[in-house]
Amino acid sequence: MKIVKKGFLVLLVIFVVAQFFGPEKNDGSMESVSAFLEETKPSPEVKKILEESCFDCHSNATRYPWYNNITPVNYWMADHVAHGTKHFNVSTWNGYSIKRKDHKIEELIEMVEEKEMPLPSYTWTHNEAKLTDEQITAVLEWAKRVRMAYALAPRPE
Repeated sequence: MKIVKKGFLVLLVIFVVAQFFGPEKNDGSMESVSAFLEETKPSPEVKKILEESCFDCHSNATRYPWYNNITPVNYWMADHVAHGTKHFNVSTWNGYSIKRKDHKIEELIEMVEEKEMPLPSYTWTHNEAKLTDEQITAVLEWAKRVRMAYALAPRPE
């Protein structure tokens, strides 16, 4: 029994010490998404959906919940955010070519149609991010209009 108590005490000390360390946060301002919003012109409804369901992982303006202060949860969340921004980051939208923007919106359409986004691991703790069928339709209609605009946009040679 003493071994179990000592083992538990060691694990507790490691857990407490780990709380003083954590990954870097992705805490830019919502201003970083303004170029994306201005260019793609979502309706107020779609803008709200993007803010609640997409921007935490796909922008530099992540809103962190209280439990992000707990190690190892903060490392798990940092990995999700890094993975999300690697694939699609609306904060770097101005740096994308028209062709890349079109491709990113095409991927967005595919992921939303297949109900692969937002991730279930995100919606477990962010119930407001779960998309209804009506919200999915609104996002898809907006995204298809954006793609149409990119198809008509002049491209550099």
